[in-house]
Amino acid sequence: MLRKTLIAAVLTAGALSITAAQAEDSKEINFGIISTESTSNLKATWQPFLDAMEKGTGIKVNAFFAPDYAGVIEGMRFNKVHVAWYGNKSAMEAVDRADGEVFAQTVDNEGNPGYWSLLVTHKDSPLNTLDDVLKCGGTMNFGIGDPNSTSGFLVPTTYIFAKNNIEPSKCFKTVRNANHQANAMAAANKQVDVATNNTENMRRLEKTNPDAFNNLKIIWKSPLIPSDPLVWRKDLDADVKSKLYTFVMTYGRIGTPEEVAEARKVLTELQWAPFRPSSDAQLYPIRILALNKDMLKVRGDDKMSADDKKAKLAELQAEADAIAKLADTVPSM
Repeated sequence: MLRKTLIAAVLTAGALSITAAQAEDSKEINFGIISTESTSNLKATWQPFLDAMEKGTGIKVNAFFAPDYAGVIEGMRFNKVHVAWYGNKSAMEAVDRADGEVFAQTVDNEGNPGYWSLLVTHKDSPLNTLDDVLKCGGTMNFGIGDPNSTSGFLVPTTYIFAKNNIEPSKCFKTVRNANHQANAMAAANKQVDVATNNTENMRRLEKTNPDAFNNLKIIWKSPLIPSDPLVWRKDLDADVKSKLYTFVMTYGRIGTPEEVAEARKVLTELQWAPFRPSSDAQLYPIRILALNKDMLKVRGDDKMSADDKKAKLAELQAEADAIAKLADTVPSM
């Protein structure tokens, strides 16, 4: 299954012939874009930015799309993706499994400090609160995000289901995984009763499909999620890294008034302002969140003995405490 996903991702990107060595020699890179929406929508919003990156760095930049988040992560793992835009959860997987390294963070163009996970339903739905959803009568169809999505999967499963010791498959009639756009459309068209989404995608939907947007209502909003990171492979050529970093950090900040205005326009289509520097440290809160989810699951596991449960919880808590200690040493931006 993993092999099929990777092959599909590579074919979609048109990048089968580009090895890491070729990318380094020819100064050609593949830029991975996670599948939050349809590929056609993503191409429309991302291509102007990638074109500007190519012009600004002198490096040929190929867009790399995959049918799911794992395709981009595995593409980076096998040197078919050299730089990528991820959510925090998928970035964590890329750092842990694909030799990735966070080097920049997106900035919301409306001044928000991050974004929020949501539960959405049709505007005429009788569901109005989280308690309505958690009645778990086994009659509702639920749309959840990609397993590597922060806002579509990790955050709602932690703050809603693990916290309440509820297994979604036992709560709902059906549970289907889809990207943010597909989940929003399914809820707007009453194909699912409730679905996960996030504030960024809802803003995009309001612009691209106002009819669907107006058919939705929000019934739950999560705690704040840090803005998304950009990640490159650690072993990427140093000269390529330098050119990419310079471009990313100056884009929309430096140039003639006309160049800055054009760059800001491109970033606005991505719902961003100019980037800011970052590092793997931005993933600390997400790592703690994932560990908290694991702890909630252990606490609710009736099959574990009390001693095993105590030992596992102590192990997970020690790991969370160590990460929290590291997080305290990171200067605030």
